[in-house]
Amino acid sequence: MGGYECADHQNCFGLRVDLATDSGHLDLLDEDYERLHAFHIRTVREGIRWSFVEKRPYEYDWSMVRTMIESGRRQGIQQIWDLCHFGYPDDLSPLHPMFARRLAALSRAFVHFYRSLVPDGPLIITPVNEVSFISWLGGEARGTVPYCVNQGWEVKYHLMRAYIESVAAMREIDPTVLILSTEPLVNMVPTLDADEEEQEAARAAHEDQYQAMDILTGRMCPELGGRPEYLNILGLNYYYNNQWVVGKGTFLPWVNEPFDPRWRPLRSLLKEAHSRYGCPFILSETSHPGEHRPNWTELLAKECAAVLLAGYPLWGVCLYPIIDRPDWDFPDNWHRAGLWDAEHAEGQLPRRVLFEPYAQALREAQALVLAVSGQPVALGTAVTRR
Repeated sequence: MGGYECADHQNCFGLRVDLATDSGHLDLLDEDYERLHAFHIRTVREGIRWSFVEKRPYEYDWSMVRTMIESGRRQGIQQIWDLCHFGYPDDLSPLHPMFARRLAALSRAFVHFYRSLVPDGPLIITPVNEVSFISWLGGEARGTVPYCVNQGWEVKYHLMRAYIESVAAMREIDPTVLILSTEPLVNMVPTLDADEEEQEAARAAHEDQYQAMDILTGRMCPELGGRPEYLNILGLNYYYNNQWVVGKGTFLPWVNEPFDPRWRPLRSLLKEAHSRYGCPFILSETSHPGEHRPNWTELLAKECAAVLLAGYPLWGVCLYPIIDRPDWDFPDNWHRAGLWDAEHAEGQLPRRVLFEPYAQALREAQALVLAVSGQPVALGTAVTRR
């Protein structure tokens, strides 16, 4: 799978970002999708950019979303949709008393609009991307709206209220809508010389990564109305720096050299998450910046092959971003994390430049995974209600 960066939030300086435009993707939709065919990629993650669709309350401009849907249909690309990818309209924040109602109304309107263009086939939606992360960024680190500290739980609670109301609203219109989570998959560990209290704190921090999906499925905060059937595909976002030491701000090196017993293979974390929810799952985001993109891809392939050989329902891996992206806060800094880099010239759209070492590693990874899994299928076609 390929993921196109679509963040549209206000950054740490209060400036609105629009990465789908900055990367040139919205101007190069057909070309970007056509490039995927050479790598047998037929499914992508996209976002509607809530802050651009709803400029006035309950009034929606779907013109760009229509263009995206039509391009996907022309190119034979299955699109998975984020409704809220970090950004909210200017007059909203997760703590606003009307936030949940507004997201539910947007969700209902999107399903109506989408089905007017595509009456049949699976429709997979993520109401809110990475609730755990955005709750920390906006509620603890003052990195985006609502620019708070010590309010992470409050932000998460209200985001999940809106998430659940969004699912309920969509299912009223189309009971076949499938919900994909996209939450970080992490390993939180204590220091090597930790006492029992510190070890317990690390275990609790590790457990907290599941709060959002526990709320969605009704295990936690049942007053919000979560249900097991509100989660159909478990999406797990995993990067090279997703294992770290609690309270120290340091990461476990992903190559695990020298050997650290606290490091856990990706296969172990995937199996743990699956055992908790029991539904099909995907790696909904993964990438590495710079020259080590091929090495990261090789590691992912081996881990995914092991998961498939063990019989787990791993349905896909999303390379995110598939096209390079600029930094949210410092937009002149591009991450060099895509399969294609974006070269810039004054007055021109970013030019796509294939990073060939990554491309070769991807081809080898696909060969390895297909050898143990068989041919891929469109996501959602085999989902049954739980």
